[in-house]
Amino acid sequence: MSLMYRSLIGALCALTLACSKSPEMSKIEGFAQGTTYNLTFELPAGNNTPLEKIETAISDELARMDKVLSNYRDDSVIEQFNAQQSTDAISVDAELVELVEIARSIHRASNGCYDLTIKPLFDLWGFKNDVFTPPSEDALGVTLASIGLDNLETLSTTQLRKQLPKLRIDVSSIGQGYAVERMVKILEQFGITNYLVEIGGELKIRGKKTNGEAWRIALEKPLPNERKMHKIVSFDSGEPMSLISSGTYRHFFDDKGKRYSHILDARTGKPVEHNTVSVTLLIPDATLGDAWSTAFSCLGSQEGLKVANEHKLAVLFIDQQGDQLIETESDALKALKGVSFKTP
Repeated sequence: MSLMYRSLIGALCALTLACSKSPEMSKIEGFAQGTTYNLTFELPAGNNTPLEKIETAISDELARMDKVLSNYRDDSVIEQFNAQQSTDAISVDAELVELVEIARSIHRASNGCYDLTIKPLFDLWGFKNDVFTPPSEDALGVTLASIGLDNLETLSTTQLRKQLPKLRIDVSSIGQGYAVERMVKILEQFGITNYLVEIGGELKIRGKKTNGEAWRIALEKPLPNERKMHKIVSFDSGEPMSLISSGTYRHFFDDKGKRYSHILDARTGKPVEHNTVSVTLLIPDATLGDAWSTAFSCLGSQEGLKVANEHKLAVLFIDQQGDQLIETESDALKALKGVSFKTP
């Protein structure tokens, strides 16, 4: 459900590395939120819960979330809110308010680069239908005046108010990470403590594989014409940890000799022009990780590194300079224990 067209983690490769051949591992997979999901886990000894019961709980929760947070169905809570062109208080689900407030904190920390109301800019530039159309400065100014998370007030845990009647919010830049956390909660309610949960390439692990080995995830080399592993991330300690990545190297437009990223800066309304092609974040909470990775893809390594260090976040930035890939690690990533990066 990513507004940033996230595609950095090689999901198939990641799961190949992560999943043991052991028949003791259980697996649930399917399609939701416009992408695939994969849960690989070990049922504890003596736990005789039928796999079908867990599958039903997972599918029911994904369906419930879709009814609240999907921007692709008119009857969802979020789309009913968007449809109300009013500056009156609007009652919504507490879940939506919670995500808005998480996003608001990252909006402020990123100096406004990250913004849940940015979708009209994507439509303006033609990214919605993959028909690239650079707008005029006048059109850009009109659209910028119609967005901005600061134009959305939180009145209570179940009420929001628009300062601009046509303001719309889209939680796709945080929703997959949140869905990962919801799937994790369900597994843990069934007593499961060894798992890998992945939705659209965003994932969280806990524990080890049944043979005692660490979960390992492959990161794709961030070049548009290659399908190679760049790094292997090993979760050696088994402590709960999310790995969230954002990439720009497969989604762009070339126009009149210039390359335009799909990532838009909400402050300018224009595609970012930095050289950062991928961002990988290691953080316990996948919801935060999803939003932060989007923010760092917007900020780029130069501005983003300062923010990452200020907030003590473990982030790997990769910039492309010609044919070279330049890696930059935040202070927290350098100090991170229990997770290791290896070159294949």
